Amino acid sequence: MAIGNNIQGEGEDAIVAMEQEEREGVDQSMSGFKNFLWHGGSVYDAWFSCASNQVAQVLLTLPYSFSQLGMLSGIILQVFYGLLGSWTAYLISVLYVEYRTRKEKENVSFKNHVIQWFEVLDGLLGPHWKAIGLAFNCTFLLFGSVIQLIACASNIYYINDHLDKRTWTYIFGACCATTVFVPSFHNYRIWSFLGLGMTTYTAWYLTIAAFIHGQDKGVVHSGPKTMVLYFTGATNILYTFGGHAVTVEIMHAMWRPQKFKYIYLFATFYVFTLTLPSAVAMYWAFGDKLLNHSNALSLLPRNGFRDAAVVLMLIHQFITFGFACTPLYFVWEKVVGMHDTKSICLRALARLPVVIPIWFLAIIFPFFGPINSAVGALLVSFTVYIIPALAHMLTYRKASARQNAAEKPPFFLPSWTAMYMVNIFIVVWIMVVGFGFGGWASMANFIKQVDTFGLFAKCYQCKAAPPPPMTPTSPPHH
Repeated sequence: MAIGNNIQGEGEDAIVAMEQEEREGVDQSMSGFKNFLWHGGSVYDAWFSCASNQVAQVLLTLPYSFSQLGMLSGIILQVFYGLLGSWTAYLISVLYVEYRTRKEKENVSFKNHVIQWFEVLDGLLGPHWKAIGLAFNCTFLLFGSVIQLIACASNIYYINDHLDKRTWTYIFGACCATTVFVPSFHNYRIWSFLGLGMTTYTAWYLTIAAFIHGQDKGVVHSGPKTMVLYFTGATNILYTFGGHAVTVEIMHAMWRPQKFKYIYLFATFYVFTLTLPSAVAMYWAFGDKLLNHSNALSLLPRNGFRDAAVVLMLIHQFITFGFACTPLYFVWEKVVGMHDTKSICLRALARLPVVIPIWFLAIIFPFFGPINSAVGALLVSFTVYIIPALAHMLTYRKASARQNAAEKPPFFLPSWTAMYMVNIFIVVWIMVVGFGFGGWASMANFIKQVDTFGLFAKCYQCKAAPPPPMTPTSPPHH
């Protein structure tokens, strides 16, 4: 144990020394105020990043999930998947510290290099795991970025329908392309703070507006109606707590990455204060009507408060687009050999090829509701839950690895056997319920809705245009 503790101490000292060196370099090159807004690496920055990234557009689809699941299942599954997600984020943080500690002892420097999840898997488990991690993470982040872009166009249409959704997608694609200028997660300090404030406003607006509206006359709460609806809703909630594809990058942006351990859990507790009241209140007020309204804002009367919620969610989706795209930028930079370039403009130019296919896909497939469930079942189930649990078990399968572990089991689960039991439960549960039933339900839902999809649809799920005016003297109707 003494040897393990010494190794842990040495690893921590090496990481801290290197982070301190980076921080001093930053302090010399940036003024105090700019540094305060721009360059964050504290525990609080990581908490804001995790909480802000965890709940964006999905906040508006959770009431829809409750109508599919019913009130009790909706609440239980949110808490359940929130805790499972926090556990696997903890496992990722442990594996990151293990990988980095081993590399520090080999005198590897990460001064101009951002460690990513696929590199952790490569270093600990070999190239096959690297390929699996890279494939799942990149595909998940790609579709996550596409979903944010489609959601932007869908939301703005609620307050300005003079332009169709496809035109709004062109506009927001150009706006989101500016995220190429944000170097790393160090630089999301002010954005994470603002993003969480915006989501907090929207969540409490939904809650209060639903209670002010009261229950609809003859409101019906019949969920769950069918197995397909039930598991589609469950998969959307599984997707809610799936911000892990950026966990390693957020950790790497910290001055003391070892302190990340419980940050995701505390972020999840805060997210519960937003998602549970808003979803419960909206389902209580509107019941089964939500089954045909995947975006909760569409049921509330248009006024200044609702318009403010739409605008704030738009800005937050822009931030979340940056969060989802930044790891893809890093991967692409490494592929083209630009990752250690210090010029922000050169790196931005190198990153542009990542944004263009995302923009194009958002225009081809302008429907994010069914995609959310499919991405949740087929990608999030592996990226967020199964791969981290399996990787942790395999990394510490040997007694020597457990003895020399940079991070020992947590105080609330102090034995390795107990950790293995939890990890096995997660792998089996997610494989059967998340991937199996969830995959079946989301694909059945997807196929059912295929005939309503139109590739390159000009305005997906928009109201039909009114008939042209009968008299030539009437003004044209937009």
